[in-house]
Amino acid sequence: MDSEIIAYLVAKERTRTPSVEAAVEETMKQIQGGYALLVMSPKKLIAARDPYGFKPLCMGKIGNSYVFASETCALDAVGAKYERDVEPGEIIVCDENGIRSIRTHCSGICKMCIFEYIYFARPDSRIDGKSVYEARLQAGRLLCRQHPVDAEADVVIGVPESGLDAASGFAEESGIPVARGFMKNNYIGRTFIKPEQGQRQEAVHIKLNPVREAVRGKRVVLIDDSIVRGTTMANIVKMLRDAGATEVHVRISSPPFISPCYYGTDVPSCDMLIACQHTIPEICGILGADSLGYLEVSSLGDLIGDTEHAFCDACFTGNYPNEETGIDMMKEN
Repeated sequence: MDSEIIAYLVAKERTRTPSVEAAVEETMKQIQGGYALLVMSPKKLIAARDPYGFKPLCMGKIGNSYVFASETCALDAVGAKYERDVEPGEIIVCDENGIRSIRTHCSGICKMCIFEYIYFARPDSRIDGKSVYEARLQAGRLLCRQHPVDAEADVVIGVPESGLDAASGFAEESGIPVARGFMKNNYIGRTFIKPEQGQRQEAVHIKLNPVREAVRGKRVVLIDDSIVRGTTMANIVKMLRDAGATEVHVRISSPPFISPCYYGTDVPSCDMLIACQHTIPEICGILGADSLGYLEVSSLGDLIGDTEHAFCDACFTGNYPNEETGIDMMKEN
């Protein structure tokens, strides 16, 4: 795994550098991609964020002690006061003398993974000063404006958990009531990364169970954060129909996945991405939905009020921030 490689490189560099932080600084010259590191020695705690800021990392304080976490909700959980986000490329060293910052890898560029706001992060977190919850509400509002349901619908349902806030935004914008359509088993992990289709289908049925009273005889607008292979969503649509839904209109709070991610997100190769193999009308048919709409790529910045494109959307556009790495990896793929 990548953390083992990074640990090896830090240990190797430590044999020829004067300090642990210098070893981390040298290691960062050798690695590319997304990472957020905490490196501990007997007397130091060192935090480092990749130069593009693909992955989030923030700093908090409890009394006189400094703590670091990927998300601000973790600081809340331990009673820490949020201080600031670690800047892209920044190394922060904490020791008995306090804290200091090493900024040799800082370029002023930030390319935070936009999928953190859409799916990965918890809604009670803020990343680089932006609320994840508000981003998802806005995604739902924009989705409703861009792809309203032509026929009258009775209820808006979000796929737990990351589809729930977007569903609230869609319902708010459309005036269609939102309801809990599924109960989620919290002891089942992500289904879209399981290697076999049979495993994914089985996991979906264990993970989600429809609330029949909420959907029976209803025209449903179903909101989810993304579609990867399509097998999970096809099963969810079938579950709603089996529970008595008369129509199922699928709305996705992100654009279609058209490119693999090489910076840490579990997005597979192009031959496993349904949007690379089929048109949107074809995907709609495969899912068994009455209609299908995705969030427009051009509105991704509107989720977080970004006017300078300070985020990575390579999985939706194929435009990799590290152009050389992106080209090399696409050739390998």
